[in-house]
Amino acid sequence: MLMKVNPAAPEPPLVAAAVACLQRGGLVAYPTDTLYGLGVDALNAEAVERLYALKGRQAGQAVPLLVSDETMLRALVAEVPPGAVRLMARFWPGALTLVFRPQPTLPAALLGESGGVGVRVAAHPVAAGLVRGLASPLTATSANPAGAPPALSAEMVQEYFGAKVDLILDGGPSPIGQGSTVLDVTVDPPRLVREGVISRATLEAVIGPVNR
Repeated sequence: MLMKVNPAAPEPPLVAAAVACLQRGGLVAYPTDTLYGLGVDALNAEAVERLYALKGRQAGQAVPLLVSDETMLRALVAEVPPGAVRLMARFWPGALTLVFRPQPTLPAALLGESGGVGVRVAAHPVAAGLVRGLASPLTATSANPAGAPPALSAEMVQEYFGAKVDLILDGGPSPIGQGSTVLDVTVDPPRLVREGVISRATLEAVIGPVNR
């Protein structure tokens, strides 16, 4: 099902319907400030398995998560290094995914080969509203089959997956059309995993040297 939503001020009934779908273990495609994402409740193991199967994603490939705030983040991760605190203050909400050491209770399917979990706070009102309503971390992997270009619109999501996605929230074309920057803060100096919207130089202006 495809539902049009106001990207600047998402209608509460539409957000509530999407949250209810997520709470039932459903899979929702939604717009973010970077690309369209595929969302399930990250703490629902069956829903995460369904997400992997839909994307054709290999085990050991991390699934990035959205959280609503630092309180939700700290419930997921073992520690938040001082450098990460500075980056969060500067770039969250926004297009910076930080890789942390997870709490032992976090499902292993969400973690990458390094054992870290990637987390960010989205700036897009639809994505942020879903996380707040769910009151649980939301998966934010790009809405495309493994190896295909990321979806930049609801129409692309529909072409890729059709009815295999329970609900597609159509918030118009992606405002940026580029993935978030991914930085591993489990090491010192931090390691740049992927340079996306935020450049390495911009990160280094906040925390100093960043390795590749």
